[in-house]
Amino acid sequence: MSAFFGPLDSDGRVPARQQTRVASFLISAHGALGRRFALALPPRLESAWQTELNAQFYNESEIVSLLLRATKWTPDLALFYLAAAWETAWFPAPAAGIPDPTLALAVDLATLAHAVHAGIRPAALLPVEANPNDPFAMALRRVEFESGRLLQAQIMFLKGESLVPFRDAVSDALERRHAEVRKLWHEMLESIGMTSRNQNDAKA
Repeated sequence: MSAFFGPLDSDGRVPARQQTRVASFLISAHGALGRRFALALPPRLESAWQTELNAQFYNESEIVSLLLRATKWTPDLALFYLAAAWETAWFPAPAAGIPDPTLALAVDLATLAHAVHAGIRPAALLPVEANPNDPFAMALRRVEFESGRLLQAQIMFLKGESLVPFRDAVSDALERRHAEVRKLWHEMLESIGMTSRNQNDAKA
């Protein structure tokens, strides 16, 4: 097991098998967020938070589009069953303990987005010798940069005044989503001969 992509090819590029598996996971996660943001959007924007929702939708779509074009794809039969498990994990799961169904779903979406944006750092897996001009490497750095920026919106919502009465429910939902995303991400990395540095730290 290695904590970084590789072995790199002679041009310093990540192997196509690793590119395919990692990009597929990220496209699944960010694509699911994009779909859920799209469904949550009203036909007409009437408040500030809806404007942010619209921005989140387009940013998730941009991440998916970027990965689709920057990845060096190769056939991967395991994706048939892996993708099914990933997509199932992104299904809506209203936060328990919040009586308003709409708010409970909004909290679930925000906690899932928080888990994806904060818990997955793909650019950190690039070794120092990776080709900085490789489209895939540049795409991973862009994804990580955008995730850091989008994360602020989830934090503001989850810490907002409307959720103060449900602080425990929000914390439980956030912890559950982080655990789910972290488990799937680590399992995917292990399937291509990698382990995250977070796992290494936990075992030390």
